[in-house]
Amino acid sequence: MKSKSEIEKKFQAARRLFPHTKKVTYFNAASYGPFSTLVQRAIEDNVKLRLHVTRDDSHDAFETADQLRSTFAKFIGARMKEVGVGLNTTMGLNIAAFGLPLKKGDEILLSDVEFPAAVYTWRAAAETRGLKLKMVPSTDRKFDIEKLNQAITKKSRVLCISYVQFFNGYKNDLKVLAEICKKHNLYFVVDGIQGMGVEPINVRKLGIDIFSSGCQKWMLSPQGCGFFYLSEKIQKQLSPPFMSWLGVDWKVQFTDLFRFDLPYFESARKYEMGYYVVQNLLAMKASATIFSDLGIGNIKKHNYELIDRLADYISGNKFYRITSSMEPRHRSSIFTFTCPGYKELHRMLLKERVILVQREGSIRVSVHLYNNQADVDRLIGLLESFSAKSKAAGGAA
Repeated sequence: MKSKSEIEKKFQAARRLFPHTKKVTYFNAASYGPFSTLVQRAIEDNVKLRLHVTRDDSHDAFETADQLRSTFAKFIGARMKEVGVGLNTTMGLNIAAFGLPLKKGDEILLSDVEFPAAVYTWRAAAETRGLKLKMVPSTDRKFDIEKLNQAITKKSRVLCISYVQFFNGYKNDLKVLAEICKKHNLYFVVDGIQGMGVEPINVRKLGIDIFSSGCQKWMLSPQGCGFFYLSEKIQKQLSPPFMSWLGVDWKVQFTDLFRFDLPYFESARKYEMGYYVVQNLLAMKASATIFSDLGIGNIKKHNYELIDRLADYISGNKFYRITSSMEPRHRSSIFTFTCPGYKELHRMLLKERVILVQREGSIRVSVHLYNNQADVDRLIGLLESFSAKSKAAGGAA
């Protein structure tokens, strides 16, 4: 086990991989993560190779995809055969919505504060397959397990929920939800993008059926890439909602393409769509090495310590109010707060090169592995200045 000083040195070295840290303070991984120089190099090397084509690299993508399936499986406690390389979170949600064995009249349970990706995917499935969407009411804009239990009927068949809510960082208790799903024989589908890379998870132990995550946010990879998990049990029940010619095993031998009787893969790979976006695979692979080196558990601890520093200040300044949960089982690397004139505050922070966003009446701060105490102290200094000016003006910002 590494000492605290050794771990701190690793985070300092990781920060040096992100050039943006020299000029801006970036708290927006929940929208789109910045690139490291490792990602830059992976993409540039591939561009050079494709410019000069000094060798045949047409099969490289398959080896890279294999490595990614193995890596992501380790990250989430899955088996390699249960992981497929995807394009975004929605790809895995579509496999669930159009592939699960559902019948007309079956109910799909969703949170009324769910991210639109899940809602619109299931809405289309409901309209196409004759399903019924049931929105579970939240309490204080947080998912309410008691109301979930009240919403479940004999027709309920699926619970689809985000691991972490996008706008306030509320981390849902997947263990309790998995137990409820098991008790009521519900398929358990999780949108994992706002927790992936910053919250340790073991999908097999939890009993999750389908887990899907894009990698452009916390996994610090390009847009248009991600992965999905399909449990071995659920793979046997799915009907393919779509299929490509790479859903079968060619043994990476493309010398006889008039083989139309090859069996489909008996793994999540069956649901991958066509040829890969190679630059994305290479970039994901490069970025994943940072997470493997630091450890997701250490990243979580690092992020929480920075948020605690900010939360202590917010709690001590009556001008501001915390709007995210700080309860241990529900907090995450997303921290939100609000104040009078929060929109003006946001404009001021952007002008000062502190990059973050507004979400649902709050300022959202997404702390990640490349941030440090100096970043948080800089934000605190700007918040102190804003609150002082607002109070001097009679509280009207």
